[in-house]
Amino acid sequence: MPQNKSSAILSLVLVFLSGILVGGVSYRLYAVNTVATAPGGRPQGTRPDPEEVRKRLVHEMQDRVKLDEGQTAKLNQIYDHTLQEFQSLKKKSDGEGHQIWEGQRAAIRAILRPDQLPLYDQVEKERDEARKKRHAEGKK
Repeated sequence: MPQNKSSAILSLVLVFLSGILVGGVSYRLYAVNTVATAPGGRPQGTRPDPEEVRKRLVHEMQDRVKLDEGQTAKLNQIYDHTLQEFQSLKKKSDGEGHQIWEGQRAAIRAILRPDQLPLYDQVEKERDEARKKRHAEGKK
């Protein structure tokens, strides 16, 4: 009788431990998938598609504010104008930012010895390539 009782307890403990293991693995998989995706089903850390955002905003305005077709057309014109203004601002700030970077590079070059200049140029070339790669990946 003691052997049957101990094997029953051992079986019960094994079933309990396997339940903990399956529950832990399931929770981990669920938590990773939930955190890895942002609202809308896109990966965390990626920007939403601007066109999708615009459609959602227009649709929300139509539903909640009850816009008619004329108002919707004017709303789209407003969004177009705002987009153009932001693009213009970005282009201007990108140009100013580029000038600042070039000023920094010139200042650094001014403090370097002639034998250090090729090494610095190589470092900057690698940084530029890495920046271009990150920028290209960000647009995907």
